[in-house]
Amino acid sequence: MTLSPLNHLTPAEKRVVLLLLEGLENRAIAHRLVISHRTVECHISRALSKSGCRNRLELALWLIRNGDPALDRQRREGTMPPMPA
Repeated sequence: MTLSPLNHLTPAEKRVVLLLLEGLENRAIAHRLVISHRTVECHISRALSKSGCRNRLELALWLIRNGDPALDRQRREGTMPPMPA
């Protein structure tokens, strides 16, 4: 069984990159998740590093090609677990 590349991301990084995949900008992601803009930047930076991608577009394409179907289904259905307090 092959693990999804998303398994290398923390739950917070997953939430951020899935919103990035929806086309949201950093400030909109921060607003949606009720976290700081800087925190979003850090999560994206770590996701870029872990995925080997150079920019947001490459990261989005990487997610489309290698994403976790269960997480994608949760995102579409609006059933993703909330951010931890």
